[in-house]
Amino acid sequence: MEPDRIERITDLAAPVSRVWRAITDHSEFGAWFGVNLEGPFKVGEEAHGPITNPDYQHVIWRAVIQAIDPEQYFAFTWHPYAIDPNFDYSEEIPTLVEFRLDPVPAGTRLTLTESGFNDLPDDRRKEAFPNHEKGWTQQMKNIEAYLQKNP
Repeated sequence: MEPDRIERITDLAAPVSRVWRAITDHSEFGAWFGVNLEGPFKVGEEAHGPITNPDYQHVIWRAVIQAIDPEQYFAFTWHPYAIDPNFDYSEEIPTLVEFRLDPVPAGTRLTLTESGFNDLPDDRRKEAFPNHEKGWTQQMKNIEAYLQKNP
């Protein structure tokens, strides 16, 4: 059985309240994640907007917000590595992306988990999983750099 989840943990030199804002304010999230979101995150609603990375500007980022538990937990579902504008991903079971925040002496421990890859068709899983493994490693660096520049 292939791994079903990706987990990344990083300690950020910022208080929980600051990291929370960077994750749940749609403008701040978009700044470090690389997407121009069209409105605030609301539980049960889709957040969407164009990706700003030059390699993926043809892609509209879409996620359904599942939970917002202030300064502790933020979650959304999405179709991973959904980059082909001519493919209908709506029949696939989406993966779950979770952000957990915990205070630590140096600031905040951010735990990111994306799970549900084994529910994808094999060909999609083989493409999405390794790309998201690399992507989440980069996104953890992105949020850290963002917080350093925007304390």
